[in-house]
Amino acid sequence: MTKKVMIKGDVVDDETAAFYQFFGMPAVSPASVSDVLDGDSPNDDVEVDIASNGGDVFAASEIYTMLKNYQGNVTVNVQGLAASAASVIAMAGDKVSISPTAQIMIHKAWSDAQGNADDLSHESNVLDSIDQSIVAAYVAKTGMAADDVLQLMANETWMTAQDAVDKGFADEIMFVDDKQPQFTNSVSEIPSKAAINKFMNLISKSQPKPAQPKESQPANTLMQSKLAILMDKNKEEAN
Repeated sequence: MTKKVMIKGDVVDDETAAFYQFFGMPAVSPASVSDVLDGDSPNDDVEVDIASNGGDVFAASEIYTMLKNYQGNVTVNVQGLAASAASVIAMAGDKVSISPTAQIMIHKAWSDAQGNADDLSHESNVLDSIDQSIVAAYVAKTGMAADDVLQLMANETWMTAQDAVDKGFADEIMFVDDKQPQFTNSVSEIPSKAAINKFMNLISKSQPKPAQPKESQPANTLMQSKLAILMDKNKEEAN
């Protein structure tokens, strides 16, 4: 049996989650994820469905750590937007699949700091430290250099499904639902949905880049050339 973890709405700490629940607002907290992982059959596979704008960095770190330490297989499905802290959680998957219409967004940490120059200087150091901890999760998944990842974060990088796969933030694009039952009536073997997924990803990666178009004559020059040919032909017919 596969366990399901839903990363939907804001990522918040356990205390803030009570506020969200009271007002019926979607959110996910470390405690809610722990309840799923620590239930019956602790080694069952886990599917993590993500569509979240992110939220609390440290709550996301707790969830990421729980998923990374989980004994069973963890599959992450990025269904919509996995942004900010939610993108960190996505990196915990043994396999990360992303919908063709989904995106992953990464950026440097934010805060609502107040105070004097010393306070703000200290806050800057804290944010730098948080950024480095976020970088570690991305590097572990992608294998990219830390400085390159940090630059992507500084640029607030939005990745399409193909961008995410190319950069290593995702492993495959979900072209078809390979969990959907497949019923056949054939004497020959029909490829499985999982095989179709692998095939579609192979094709997408092996597609040659479109060749650069050759410079063409301006429209008026081309028209003049055609007219000249036509005029020469008319002359020959007249003679």
